[in-house]
Order: sequence, then structure tokens, then C-alpha cells
Amino acid sequence: MIKADVVNHTNLNHISFKGEPALKIAKVEPFPLYYRIPEPYGDANGIKTYRSSYMIRITTADGVTGWGECTDWLPTLHKGFQDQIIPDLIGNSALNRLQIVQTIQKRHARAASAVSMALTEIFAKTCGISICDLWGGAFRDVVPVYASFQSYHENPGWMQISLQNVEQAVSAGFRMIKVKVGGKSIQDDQQHIVKIQDAIGHSTGLILDANQSYDVAATLEWHSLLSGWSNVMWFEEPMPMQYAEHYTELKRHFTVPLAGGENLKTAAEFAPYLKGHCLDFVTPDPAHMTGIEKYRELLSMARNLNTRVTPHTYDGALSRLYAIFAQACLPPWSKMGSDSIEPVEWDVMDNPFTNVVPLQPANGAVTIPGGPGLGLAIDEELLTHYRWDGSSY
Repeated sequence: MIKADVVNHTNLNHISFKGEPALKIAKVEPFPLYYRIPEPYGDANGIKTYRSSYMIRITTADGVTGWGECTDWLPTLHKGFQDQIIPDLIGNSALNRLQIVQTIQKRHARAASAVSMALTEIFAKTCGISICDLWGGAFRDVVPVYASFQSYHENPGWMQISLQNVEQAVSAGFRMIKVKVGGKSIQDDQQHIVKIQDAIGHSTGLILDANQSYDVAATLEWHSLLSGWSNVMWFEEPMPMQYAEHYTELKRHFTVPLAGGENLKTAAEFAPYLKGHCLDFVTPDPAHMTGIEKYRELLSMARNLNTRVTPHTYDGALSRLYAIFAQACLPPWSKMGSDSIEPVEWDVMDNPFTNVVPLQPANGAVTIPGGPGLGLAIDEELLTHYRWDGSSY
């Protein structure tokens, strides 16, 4: 049990330990991660030749640790952490996380997400409880996930490669899959999707993601095909996300559910879509928003405005875990089922960083780990093995 000398203040930030701030931050360790993909894959934005992630571990003076993760171009992130963020964190109270994150987000929104995660875990561990318990308790112990693919390959036989990958995921127990369109002609992409539909049948949920490739007219070319399939769950970001009014126009003619928002950083950026009900699902990413608390605020906002939430978590295993925690704590979207909850994205492509968090789905779902903080140990050997050497990439 931690004993503190409480000075005449009600603010937790004024609790002190022998004159020092409570849970004083003593060390911040960055772990920039880099992996060159042997057989590159991609989406409508192009072929990816590498995967990267940026993890941090914050340690307090009394040895409590917390892990966080964000994503961006590694040289920029690393310099920002070393020159500004880490020096500003050292000596602060880890309890002061909201003010700390607010300051960091003015410099780099995604860096703020990593710090927010790490400080949240520290607080949960200090209380001896899980992150779900810190957030008020979970509604469920199991959260569904869908297999997320990068459908394009440099190989001319990309359709067959994609089909084989999808069949493997379905055989492994995934009940929902997301595949990419928008990187080829509509004719080629539709041929690809028909092959996948024939392979998986109507019992497996199908999601399409165009990565903002189309306009209203091009998106409507998909309507006759998709509207006849009962297993289509949603069409993700068919058009650029900066124009909510275009989604409003599309909704008048397109009966397939629409989703989007993975790169929006604040609730204010989501507001036009939520207020206008021009998206059936929002797809926030905890690694892209300005802190895990802001992420959870958005989830509540979406629930209050009757919009479903299915998190985008392609960029990191730890941020995916936080999204799973948040879904576990999110009230069901429908009173028709006490356990109705939307799925979380699960990257099934070649990406060793997935194993940094030792948690795997079974039958298309993940069981929430128990124990204080994250409830599991980060694989530090993998962090060491894939640590970026600072070279250009």
C-alpha cells in the first residue's frame, strides 16, 4: 500500500511522497520499431514496403511502469520525444495525465496518444486494478474482431494471393473480413470481390475499404453488386473524408452501410458526420487521436448520437488492445441484445509487431486479459529485435 503525506489540498496532484510529486515520472524509454516486408502488400494508397510503430515505457520513481504506442514517420517522432517530450515528462506527476496530454497534443497529436496510454496504465496499476475497472468496469469479457487485409500485391497474381489469405483467415475462425478496393479499376476490383464472396459465402461478414478513392458517382457503381448481398457489413471510406456533405448525398442513393474516420483526430472533426447521420459506423483509431480519454469521449458521443463505432487499429497492437478495452466498457448499441458490440479491426498481414502484445483471437473474438493495468506483459525481446537503427527508410 502506498502511503502519502496529504497536504491541505483536494487535488491528487498535490499528494506528495517525502516532498516529491506523487508517482513522479523518473524515466521514459522510447522503442522505435521497424520491419521491412519481404513480400510487400498494399491498399488503394499504394504498396507498403515496411511496417513501423513507436512504443514508449514510462517508469515512476517508485517503479510503476506504463506502456504507450503511437505511429508516424519514425525520425520525426523520435526527435520530438528526445528533444521535447521526454524532458518535459521527467519530474512530472503521472497523476497529472490530462494536463500533460493536453500540452503534448499541441506539439504532436499522435505522440500524445502514446503518453496518454502509458499514464493510464500507471494509474490503473497504482490502484491495483485493470484498465477496464479504471474506466468503470466492462460490460463484456469477450470482444469480436474482424480480419483486416491489404489486398494488393506486386505479383500479377494478386487476386489469387488475396483469395488464399482470406480463405486462411476464415479457416482460422474469423467470422468477418475486410478487404481493399480502390487501387485497381472498378471492374478489376469487382471481379476480385465476387471471387471472395463466392469463396466465403454469405455466412461470413464482408467489409470493403476504398481508402477514400472514389467520388459519389464511382461509389454508386458498387451499389447494384453489394446491395444484393446480405453479408455486407459496411463500405468504408469510399470518398474523401473532408466533405461530410458528399456522404450525405451518397446516403440518399446508397443502401449499403457507410463507415469512416480513421484519420480524424478530435470529436469536433467527427461532429458533422455524427450530427448529420451520414455514416452508419465511425472508425476512430486510438493511436491517431489526441489521447485515450479523447478517444473514449468520442465513443460516448457516438453512442449518444445513435451511431455505431468500429475501431480502426491497423497501425499498432497496443493501441488495438486499448480499443478492445474501450469496446468492452462501451454499452451495447442495441437494446435487442445485452451484449451487442461492434467488432475491432485485427491486422492479419505480415507484421511481427502484432506479437508484441501476447494476445490472439479465437473463433473471431478476443478474451479481455485480467490483472492490473494491461493484464499482460509486453514482449520486450521483440522490441529489442525490431528496434529501428536510425537509418533512412
